[in-house]
Amino acid sequence: MGRRRKGRDISGWLVVDKPAGMTSTSVVNKVRWAFDAKKAGHAGTLDPDATGVLAVALGEATKTVPYVTDALKAYEFTVRLGQATNTDDAEGEVIAQSDLRPDDEAIKEALQSFIGDIEQVPPQFSAVKIDGERAYKRARDGEEMEIAARPLYVDSLLLTDRPDADHVTLEMVCGKGGYVRSVARDLGEALGCFGHVRELRRTWSGPFDAAEGLSLQQIDEMAKTPALDAHLKPLEIAFTDLPEVRATPEGAVRLRNGNPGMVMAAGVEYGDTCWASFDGRAVAVGVYKSGELHPTRVMNIQD
Repeated sequence: MGRRRKGRDISGWLVVDKPAGMTSTSVVNKVRWAFDAKKAGHAGTLDPDATGVLAVALGEATKTVPYVTDALKAYEFTVRLGQATNTDDAEGEVIAQSDLRPDDEAIKEALQSFIGDIEQVPPQFSAVKIDGERAYKRARDGEEMEIAARPLYVDSLLLTDRPDADHVTLEMVCGKGGYVRSVARDLGEALGCFGHVRELRRTWSGPFDAAEGLSLQQIDEMAKTPALDAHLKPLEIAFTDLPEVRATPEGAVRLRNGNPGMVMAAGVEYGDTCWASFDGRAVAVGVYKSGELHPTRVMNIQD
């Protein structure tokens, strides 16, 4: 028999305002320790130097991570014009320079080509896998790789400030899998002046906002106390973009056992992905078919 994982059976979401200089994994480990939780994960990695919303899932909420990861996210970032780096951010080595500094109108015009369904090549220093190995590991060894472009939906991309000739501040709302560093790199190339990210902050992600995020200091101060538990959001918040159906008592039992269960639904069509509740708590996520939910994920919430 495998060893049972130690910790509390606690489920929900905590919004962290991640500081710069820390990996997303380190933040998750801190949160897991603070709650003494058995299991924890996060929705959407932030680069170590980035700040802002890192939504951490505990317990059964880890099963809902994909629904937050797939949601729209917003970033505020500063692009340094006139320099390209090998990492596409300020931590890398400068590999190209230009004295050209486009005006605001040229920048606004160039931004239009980055809106909608676009193709984006991830940075050389990224976590994408190339032949089974992370790109950043190969990049650290000095290897330059051909990385395939990936689809990205960009809902909006706006110029919000021009602190000086060398810097522009942008706000972007995009879907899953976007690399802000790639946007800065590609914008610099489109303008003919090069560019890289100087500062990056995720202001919101799906239902989570930076304004409600806890700092690591606050988490430390409240660690392993009811005060920290009070900041935990229910796992159901991850289903903001999914329709809800209500399980009958018998249906809830069947769903909890992984079987199709009867539900009461309004405004839901055959084949829709929905989440089922019973007594206000999530029971399962699945596909609605003729009065039943066919579960794909089952929630085992401990009351």
